[in-house]
Amino acid sequence: MHLNSNLIFRDFAEGIFLLDETGKITTCNAAASAITGYQDIDITGKPLYAIGDGHDDPIKYRYELDQALKRRKFVAEGWKLRKDGTRYWAETSYSPVFDESEGLAGYCVLLRDITEQKNKQIGLLESEERYRLMVEAIRDYSIFMLDPEGNVVTWNEGGTFIHGYAESEILGRHFSVFYTAADLLDDKPQKKLQMARDNGSYREEGWRVKKDGSLFWANVVLTALFSDRNALIGYSKVTRDLTGRLKEEEILRQSEARYRSLVEQVGDYGIFMLDTKGRIISWNEGARRIKGYSAEDVIGKYFSIFYPEEDILNGKPGWELKVARATGKYEEEGWRLRKDGSRFWANVVITAVYDAEGRLSGFSKVTRDLTERKMSEQALQESSDKYRQLAQELSVANNELSSVNSELEQFTAIVSHDLKEPVRTVRSFLYLMDQHVDQQKFNLLKPSIGKGILAAQRMHELIDNLLHYSQISKSGLQRQKLDVEEVIGEAIQNLNDAIEQSDAQIRVDSGVPFIYGDRVQLVQLFQNLLANALKFTNGRKPEVELKSWMEDGRVRFVVEDNGIGISPENLEKIFEIFRRLHFASQYPGNGVGLAVCKKVVERHRGTIWAESEQGKGAAFHIMLPKI
Repeated sequence: MHLNSNLIFRDFAEGIFLLDETGKITTCNAAASAITGYQDIDITGKPLYAIGDGHDDPIKYRYELDQALKRRKFVAEGWKLRKDGTRYWAETSYSPVFDESEGLAGYCVLLRDITEQKNKQIGLLESEERYRLMVEAIRDYSIFMLDPEGNVVTWNEGGTFIHGYAESEILGRHFSVFYTAADLLDDKPQKKLQMARDNGSYREEGWRVKKDGSLFWANVVLTALFSDRNALIGYSKVTRDLTGRLKEEEILRQSEARYRSLVEQVGDYGIFMLDTKGRIISWNEGARRIKGYSAEDVIGKYFSIFYPEEDILNGKPGWELKVARATGKYEEEGWRLRKDGSRFWANVVITAVYDAEGRLSGFSKVTRDLTERKMSEQALQESSDKYRQLAQELSVANNELSSVNSELEQFTAIVSHDLKEPVRTVRSFLYLMDQHVDQQKFNLLKPSIGKGILAAQRMHELIDNLLHYSQISKSGLQRQKLDVEEVIGEAIQNLNDAIEQSDAQIRVDSGVPFIYGDRVQLVQLFQNLLANALKFTNGRKPEVELKSWMEDGRVRFVVEDNGIGISPENLEKIFEIFRRLHFASQYPGNGVGLAVCKKVVERHRGTIWAESEQGKGAAFHIMLPKI
């Protein structure tokens, strides 16, 4: 067996959905059903968001399709719900599909369940975050021990980083080396030791001296350490360099004054500042109106509080800052959360802000609520889709009316010719019988009566077949999932006597397990085609092969025989009702079978045609949608 697209689609380990150009599901493979719990028939004709996270979100769905069309590929991650209600983390990859004229034909969507991978990723991120915080804490703080006299007895990396002394340079020296000359004159080091000893600890901020003599603004915590017998054994000293913060605070105070006067009264836009870590440091009236938070609620908090859970788990807030820092600006549209938990569709612009020396000082973030506009666009899109669907339905109805008109014209010809012929025959024999009675030739009445009866029977058969043909269009299709081999097997069983009498050989090679359709009509379709293959043999032993396979998302059936064949000029005529190419004495029948086949196929939204040469057998091809 050679590989083809249908086998790949069916057996591919990842979930695949095929969407039409409006984003509605046309089919999916077995892997997609295994992941979501939905069978093909459950979701066909529905938008993909119908099997999402339980919240219908046509706006986000349309945005994702538009992004896929624009970028030629769009990948999204997030929680989704299976049919049984369980959650899984899904990676959804959209790719547009174009027809030969480069027009949009639909979308191919690859769905992967990466819950286990995501859980591992989250655990790794949490572990990395703890480790990062620990490393940063050690580097940001000088942590060391003093003996009871104030001499340095331990040293850490933070001490070297902040004070400039290596461990070998500072151990054993008195901690007063970190104080300014003014503090030494005031005997401040000894006073602070005494205060820590008396109160347990001492905390202050002030200027300290580095090894190179430069000053830095320090936050200092000095803690007295006592043994279990309450004897002083030394001190712990924690120092943090706040010089940068002090300078930044001054710059920030000046900047905030200018910034606040500029943006505080803007009500249509949420405008606020973030520090380099993404923490909120300013807030305006527009942000309060759009998001519902007051300045007291959000100042100092990480800006991810405005993002849905999926975006936070995906690391989206931090990624946006990374992009803004690398490119200068980040802009997008997406869902954001208000204080009350409600969602709004936001246009967001994040801009990296640098100080006069070119160092990153933070980010500005401008948010605009586009929910009403998006709702209007969605309503317009839905209206457009409805009008497009209505136009398609009108086109289908117009085609059906044209087909009905053609059938009516054909019926008129039948009534005027085929049905009149046996009536004329009956009338002729009645007239002849009348003559026989007048001429006293009673012995000639019986043959005329018999021929009149045969003509009446012929007319009765024509009327019955015509009624049967018309009923196919009137009766509703009982669509259901059908086993292809069972349908074909039932048609063969109905012809069992004819098969045995002709000693026919029938081979069935079905590459399609099931199809959706009306069981009675599809059995009749195959039964009529097989009956013709058994009939038109010219004395040969019938050999018939019935095959089926998937082709371009549809099912192709082929019924091929070794019979008398059909001349090219008659390949279309044979599907006309009451069309016969041979005398009834040669091949009995009424010319309705293939017309019924065509009607059944068309009712199943398919096509049927014949391929043949005179004397070389015939092949009847049928293309039907799988669903």
